[in-house]
Amino acid sequence: MTESIYSVTQVNSYIKNMFARDRALNRISVQGEVSNCKYHSSGHIYFTLKDSGGTLSAIMFASRRAGLAFVLRDGQQIVVTGSIEVYEKGGSYQIYADRIKQAGLGDLYERFLKLKERLEDMGMFSPEYKQEIPAVAHTIGIATAATGAAVQDIINVTRRRNPFVQLVFVPTKVQGQGAAESIVRSIRALDAYGVDVIIVGRGGGSLEDLWAFNEEIVARAIFDCRTPVISAVGHETDFTIADYVADLRAPTPSAAAELATMDMVGFLDGLRYRAERLGRAEKKIISDARNKTERMSFRLNRVSPGYRLNTYRTMSEEYRMRLSQVMKDSLTGMRHSLALRAEKLKGLSPLDKISRGYAWVSDSEERHLSRAADLKAGDSITVRFADGRAAAEVTEVSYE
Repeated sequence: MTESIYSVTQVNSYIKNMFARDRALNRISVQGEVSNCKYHSSGHIYFTLKDSGGTLSAIMFASRRAGLAFVLRDGQQIVVTGSIEVYEKGGSYQIYADRIKQAGLGDLYERFLKLKERLEDMGMFSPEYKQEIPAVAHTIGIATAATGAAVQDIINVTRRRNPFVQLVFVPTKVQGQGAAESIVRSIRALDAYGVDVIIVGRGGGSLEDLWAFNEEIVARAIFDCRTPVISAVGHETDFTIADYVADLRAPTPSAAAELATMDMVGFLDGLRYRAERLGRAEKKIISDARNKTERMSFRLNRVSPGYRLNTYRTMSEEYRMRLSQVMKDSLTGMRHSLALRAEKLKGLSPLDKISRGYAWVSDSEERHLSRAADLKAGDSITVRFADGRAAAEVTEVSYE
């Protein structure tokens, strides 16, 4: 007989169909305590239902959250109504919640609330007891597990922000039996060592995982510590008693490292930027002062006697040159006009005509005679030539 062989997908599909055919699983209500509750960025809520005998994975999709009238937190006792189905890819089953209602608080969460209320009444959470975190810490104490991701996150962030800071690490048990006592010893050791600030914390987990930080002895160790304490327990949504007592709460260990460490790289970049701005401002001030000095010097020179004397001397020389040029132009024009008049007079001069072979004839009274009709026989006349003159008497007058 040949043995049947099935694929993983076939097996998971078969089991899913079995669950789907079971009416009891299609609509079921399950009561338990909330643990590992996570609100996803997509809007879905992932959590675990547990009791003393087991756990059951659960999910409420974002489309179903409209019916959730409260914030789901670890430690709550709830009743989840929905269907239990198989997730084929993972080969796991979980309850898909359609409705959730509160059924009461879990024992651990009830203990948490009672201790929180008692310590708050004692004033251990009061702001006036909070110590200020130093702006520049030279030594930072770290109390967390040696093998967890928290210590590496703190080291990486610290080295990136300020490689000159000194880290003092005390390996600490943060979960399970004896964890609270280990945390207390680490806090006291770092306080005695004399660090500037102490980071106490661990990565995320369920309420049970983080319970050591909800013990009263840990709260009192933090409250009595002379060194400022930053708590960094779990993820951003996790709160413990240590968070309320500490001088400052950080949502994550990485955030605690950023709060405790001065950003030296950014500080130096800021110094360089300010130095450049100061240099530019200095150059501008010097340039403006130089320009102002030059303007004032120019204005002073303009009102000085020497500047005025030079100005008047320049103006006088300019007027002299202009007058000289005007006189030259005037003389040239006069010479030209005189030459034209001289030429015209020359054309009218009797002497000019005489010099060309003509003669000038005048009567006894020196009046010019230009016609024969002005003469009669017996008149005395004078005839002028270019080289002399001659006296004559008219003996006859005839007309042609």
